[in-house]
Amino acid sequence: MTLPPDSAAPDAPTRILDAAEAIVRRAGVTALTLEAAAREAGVSKGGLLYHFASKEALLTGLLNRMAAFVAEDFAQGLACQPPGPGQVARAMLAWGLELSQEAMNERCDRAAAVFLAAFHHDRALLDPMRAVIARMREAVAADGLAPGAGTAIMAAMDGLFMARIFGLYTLTDGERQAMRQALGHLLELAA
Repeated sequence: MTLPPDSAAPDAPTRILDAAEAIVRRAGVTALTLEAAAREAGVSKGGLLYHFASKEALLTGLLNRMAAFVAEDFAQGLACQPPGPGQVARAMLAWGLELSQEAMNERCDRAAAVFLAAFHHDRALLDPMRAVIARMREAVAADGLAPGAGTAIMAAMDGLFMARIFGLYTLTDGERQAMRQALGHLLELAA
């Protein structure tokens, strides 16, 4: 059964958020308007406004969804690592260096669209992501490693993420492997 475009189906907010994200990825932040998001999602502007009363509410929805994804994805990665000193750092290394390049590109492209749209509109909209990262930093601080080691690993992974978001560089497979080994060695020394 196909739902009418203006249906208030349970998936309408998700369709709207997906549409907003797609617009920013395809055409940039300035192309994101409520009208464009409604059209792309297949809902009327009134249908969009029912779920997201303003552009800021739409961007807040995007950031909240991205923050929840990052928190959940990181928790799953953490659960895959053996407990003990360095568990958080090992999860960060796996998260940043062991994903396929295709999966990493998709993840970074989606995050870039959301982060840049929020940053462009109102930097305070990044607060949900700041809260997730603050919890990750707390986990790094309590990871049982020598001071600075976990932070260095987190900063390296953040740097790779930012390089991808802004198209600054992409590591070759050999560079990724060498970086993984070097940071793994740091982790061993710090445990």
